[in-house]
Amino acid sequence: MTSRRETVEVDPAVFRAVYDSPASLPGRHRWTTPEHDVRRLEKLLGIPARSIGAPLWVSGDEPDCRKCGRRATWYDIVASALHGVHGVHDPAMIARVILGERKYVNTEVPDAIPGVHCTDCRTPIEGLRSFKCHNWAYAFEALEEVVERISVR
Repeated sequence: MTSRRETVEVDPAVFRAVYDSPASLPGRHRWTTPEHDVRRLEKLLGIPARSIGAPLWVSGDEPDCRKCGRRATWYDIVASALHGVHGVHDPAMIARVILGERKYVNTEVPDAIPGVHCTDCRTPIEGLRSFKCHNWAYAFEALEEVVERISVR
């Protein structure tokens, strides 16, 4: 495994071993994306209403925008990724990760998720540490160690 951040597809057994309870998410606070932002996210991605049913978790040190007080959610993260300077991902790729059957993990927990802005007031949101859904999570241990542990069972 390299020291740089990667997102890799894994089999369901590895994913279950990595996908710890929300209490294990990094940062002082953990919360789910509220229903109204999930519906906004579906519109943003161009997917049918009520397609997303599983919780969309977020964690970090500061959950609310320091300017307007809005709670940061997956909607802010995805909108920033789609419309930000770097154009990190396209809507189809994000929809496939959220709605698909494949399982993915990031191989490093970031100090903070860069480039996220509040969708209401455009203030940079600092201190977000993680976000996950039922198909995607951060690996809190070296991925090789998780695979090794599973293969021994």
